[in-house]
Amino acid sequence: MEAKKGILMVISGFSGAGKGTLIKKLLENYDNYALSVSMTTRQPREGEQDGREYFFVTREKFEKTIAESGLIEYATYCDNYYGTPKAWVEEQLAAGKDVILEIEIQGALQIKEKFPESLLLFVTPPDAAELKRRLEGRGTETAEVIAKRLSRAYEESEGMDAYDYIVINDDLMQCVRELHAMIEAARNEPVRRKDFIARIKEEMKTFRTEQ
Repeated sequence: MEAKKGILMVISGFSGAGKGTLIKKLLENYDNYALSVSMTTRQPREGEQDGREYFFVTREKFEKTIAESGLIEYATYCDNYYGTPKAWVEEQLAAGKDVILEIEIQGALQIKEKFPESLLLFVTPPDAAELKRRLEGRGTETAEVIAKRLSRAYEESEGMDAYDYIVINDDLMQCVRELHAMIEAARNEPVRRKDFIARIKEEMKTFRTEQ
C-alpha cells in the first residue's frame, strides 16, 4: 500500500474575510487537518495565547531564526514579521496530516516556489462592502488600522490569480464543506500523485508489446 503523505496547503485572504473562523470549523468537522502555528513579532490580542494562535517573539528572536534557516517562509505585514517554523510542518506531512498554513500572499508565493505540490486557497467575502463591514464590526481596531487593512486588501487583490482556488466565505458552514471538497479533489491531481503515477507506469511495462 502506498504511504499517504499529507498535503501542504496555504489559506490566505483579506483581513476580515473570516479565515480564522473557517479554519477553526474545518478542524472541528474533519480529523485529518493540522494547523501550523506561525511565529510573529506582533503583540498578542486579548485572549490569544503563546503557542496556540502564534509563537509571539521579539524582532531579534525572529531575525535569529531566519539566519538559522528555521523557517520555510516569512513575510512582513503591517510592520510585523510572520513566519512558518520548518521542523513541525515536515513532521506532520510525513505522518500523513494535511497541514494548513494561514499566511499572507508573500509567504504563499514563497511556499509555492519551494513546494510546487502545495495547494493555495484564497478566502474572500462576497464583495468589498462586506469586507469593510466585517472589519468595523470586530470592534478591536482603530479607524486608522482598519484603513490600513483595507488598503492592504486592495494590494492583496492583485495577487489572487496566483492561487489554485478562490473560496467565497458567505455562508460559513457551506463554505467549510466546499473548502473540504476542494482539498479532497486536489489530492488526486497528478502533481500530488507523482509516486503513484511512477509506480503504475513501471507496472504497466509488463503489458508492453513490441511493435
